[in-house]
Order: sequence, then structure tokens, then C-alpha cells
Amino acid sequence: MKIGIVGKSNLQEAHAIARKLTKWLEKKDVEVYIERDLDDNNNHPNTVSRSVISKTVDIILVLGGDGTFIGMSRLACKYGVPILGINLGRLGFLTEIATDEIYQMMERILSGDYEVEDRHMLTAKVKTSSGKVRSYELLNDVVINKGALARIMDLAMYIDGAHVTTYRADGIILSTPTGSTAYSLSAGGPIVAPGLNLTIVTPICPHTLTNRPLVVSGDAKIDIKIISEEQDSYLTLDGQIGIKLKGGDTVSVQISDKTAKLIKSPFRDFYTILNMKLMWGEKRGKVS
Repeated sequence: MKIGIVGKSNLQEAHAIARKLTKWLEKKDVEVYIERDLDDNNNHPNTVSRSVISKTVDIILVLGGDGTFIGMSRLACKYGVPILGINLGRLGFLTEIATDEIYQMMERILSGDYEVEDRHMLTAKVKTSSGKVRSYELLNDVVINKGALARIMDLAMYIDGAHVTTYRADGIILSTPTGSTAYSLSAGGPIVAPGLNLTIVTPICPHTLTNRPLVVSGDAKIDIKIISEEQDSYLTLDGQIGIKLKGGDTVSVQISDKTAKLIKSPFRDFYTILNMKLMWGEKRGKVS
């Protein structure tokens, strides 16, 4: 078996865990590949980039938080490589394994006793007014919003070619179920079970209060056209890739034919994490 280790390189804990875990795995005859930024002395024979890891190994271990996991998922999805998220802070929705569970989980993986869950991704295509098209795969969300000093935006939305509405808002979020607990939730969108095949449309501070979040079939193609001539507007993908937009540009979004393969935690499920992170289990004070 070949296992790759990547992580948040500015965390010393990630470096320490990578060193210890590499030695442990190699004693069990596992071929380990380490992200270059995690190899302190650059002396491991298989020190490579993330892009090389994603097309070389059988399983990828991500040391960090959900943001690190999301970035790795965009590379790994091209090759169908399963990812295990090991959280170095508070438990995340994607990095489900705590540091004290690492070796117990690795024993399961090496024995083949683990489950992989496919998470739907989105394909976003940006067509500029000049006709140029760029395409991206993402796990969480597509966000179109105005710059800090820009006026309210006009965004025309089409689903399968039919005009649905034109939003006057600060922006719009198109989210996967995985991304429903991220920016979309903060903007008033619903929490959605991660296995469902759908896209969530959440306007950001709409000028018309009747514009509410919308859940769209995963088979649908959603087109958002920038009507405003305001130059200061941006497309953000997974909160990590930024692209400047202009009036007349169109962003087309639909479910991707690729998936992120998440190795599930045997210790807790999505609803347990939801309960913990949203503190739904907290006791409330008595009502007098």
C-alpha cells in the first residue's frame, strides 16, 4: 500500500505527527510519500508535491482542518483517491479523526476495515463576455459577491435555460450538501445531509426579502449572469480560489462527474459532529 501525508505546514504539530506516523507506517511495510513542506530536513526519499501525491498513492492523510482537506480534495478527485482527514484543532465536518484516534484508525485502514463515502462536487465554468471559458472542480461552494465598496449587484439566474429570477443582492452562494454547513449556513441557507444529490442556492443579503434559499436538483444546470456593469465583483471557489468578474460574464454550475472520496470515521457520524459543533446538546437555562 502507498499512503501520502499532506498537511498544514505552518503547524508544528503537523510536522511532529507526520514524522512519527511515517516511521510507524514504514515499520508496517507501507510506502509513504510526504508533502515537501512537511519534511523538515528534506531527507525522506519520497518527499514530493501535493500534485504528485494525489496521482501516486492509494490513500491520502490530511493533517489540519477542513480548509486543508478541501484544497486536497480538488487534486485527489481527478484520480479517485480516498482521503482521511485528521483534525489538529476542533473536530471538523471533513477532518473527523482526532489526534488520539490516529493509530487506531490506521490499523483499521491497513486491515481494510473502513468505509469510503462519495461527496458530490460541483463543476463551475466561467464564461467571460469575450467568450473565454475556464472550468474548475470544487467541493464546498461557488460564491459571487461584490467588492468592499461596490454597489448592490444584479444577478440573473437561469435553471436549465429558464429564467428564474434576477437577484438584487450583495451576492449569491451555490453550495454542495458538504458546503451547506459553511458560508451558505452563515447566509441563512439550510443544513443538508452530505450524501444528497442537489445544489443549494443562497442569496447574500437580498434587497427583496422574498428571495429565499432554493434547493435545486443535482441534475440541473444553473447559470448566473452578471448584469451589473460594476467592475468590482468576484468569484470565489471553496474560499480558496478568487477570480475577478465583469458585467456580462456568466458562471455556470452543475454537479461534477467527479467526487471527493472521504474515509468515514467509525467513531462518530455527520449528525454527531453537527450536534457537537452547533452545540445542540447544550443544556439550556430554566425558563422562569
